[in-house]
Amino acid sequence: MTPSIQVGDSTIGEGNPVYLIAEIGINHNGDLKNAFGLIDAAVLAGCNAVKFQKRTPELCVPKDQWDIRRDTPWGEMTYIDYRHKVEFDQKDYQAISDYCAQKEIHWFASCWDEEAVAFMEQFNPPTYKIASASLTDTPLLQALLATQKPLILSTGMSTQDEIDQAVKTLSANPLAIAHSTSSYPCPAEELNLKMIHTLGERFPAAPIGYSGHEVGLQTTIAAVAMGATFVERHITLDRTMWGSDQSASVEPWGLMRLVRDIRVVEKSRGDGIKQVYPSELKARQKLRRQTNS
Repeated sequence: MTPSIQVGDSTIGEGNPVYLIAEIGINHNGDLKNAFGLIDAAVLAGCNAVKFQKRTPELCVPKDQWDIRRDTPWGEMTYIDYRHKVEFDQKDYQAISDYCAQKEIHWFASCWDEEAVAFMEQFNPPTYKIASASLTDTPLLQALLATQKPLILSTGMSTQDEIDQAVKTLSANPLAIAHSTSSYPCPAEELNLKMIHTLGERFPAAPIGYSGHEVGLQTTIAAVAMGATFVERHITLDRTMWGSDQSASVEPWGLMRLVRDIRVVEKSRGDGIKQVYPSELKARQKLRRQTNS
């Protein structure tokens, strides 16, 4: 049986259209107008979902970093104040939820702590994404399990043993697994796309996808050719905008090209069963030499 999970009205798994996730993350820079613009870009390109990141700063930022001062688009401030600046509140996420419903696109989040999970549950997202950095965070994994939602696990910056343990922990819920390398941006020689096959062989009950942080589009398209059943890429309105993830993100025009090319590639993979297509018959009759043998 082909592994699959259900996310809202979409099925992720082999034999279904590649599920395309536009990772907004914190590339909105705390501005709801930017978030709406990024949602619009994802809808226009034909993505299935947009994804945000949700943190409780006091739980996710080490205490010794709270008071470190840094330059930001809002001027110099402490790191903890900056982290609050880029977090949306309940009113903001309600506006995002309403906007995505209007645009008919899924939305969900990577939660970085248990309070963030409890916060997001009020919006009843169709799934949760587990960031690579959270793969070994057992209390967080348990909180996500308790939602009884399907889960998507990213595997960057992790050893095989750590991945095995996380998959075991999450086995009670429908689970999809994304190959990923957590470098921003990631050089091509570290993408290791063959891990898509390795993960598929190791976890036959889970659909396997790809979460990319590289510059360019070719290797993400190659991941689909190699069997990725879902794809996630960071998106931005402008790669020169302020923020740590912007440079490894895809701008709206690039996102449109990426989705277009992925849809072509997924059609071209076929079923692996050799056949003579009707479109070949005329050439076959014209070009194949007739012999008596």
